[in-house]
Amino acid sequence: MRKFKILLGLCLVAFWTASFANGDEKTKNIKTYGNCGMCEERIETAATNVKGVTAASWDKAKKVLTVTFDSQKTDLLAIEKAVAAAGHDTENAKAKDEVYDNLHGCCKYVRPESSSKTAKACCSKEAKASCSPKASCDKKAKASCISKQKSCSKKSN
Repeated sequence: MRKFKILLGLCLVAFWTASFANGDEKTKNIKTYGNCGMCEERIETAATNVKGVTAASWDKAKKVLTVTFDSQKTDLLAIEKAVAAAGHDTENAKAKDEVYDNLHGCCKYVRPESSSKTAKACCSKEAKASCSPKASCDKKAKASCISKQKSCSKKSN
């Protein structure tokens, strides 16, 4: 009987250790676009609502979402898709335009594709004026736009 109790005790300890071990838990960073505290709340909520995500924290300055999740229950792409469904572009998932368009004004970030669209638009006569130094686009978009404008000028000469 004593051996049985010891064996039972060892089995329970082994089972308990195995069930509480987080060997499949991972922490990863995801580039996630947004601007403000409302974005932070929306991004973190979308991520933590994914089954298997145990923690989510978005750094506004770096635009990086740090997530901790059980890789047996979910993966990074599922988390990115959930964040995109809430209106925020990530490295591998883009928010639908209609969802992005419904974000509050202060939450409308410069979308990653915006600079390339602006640069392409610079070759049209109507759009060249939007590439002036007074344009309200970000520095990267302006630089790309001005660079594209120069190459368009060379082609037309």
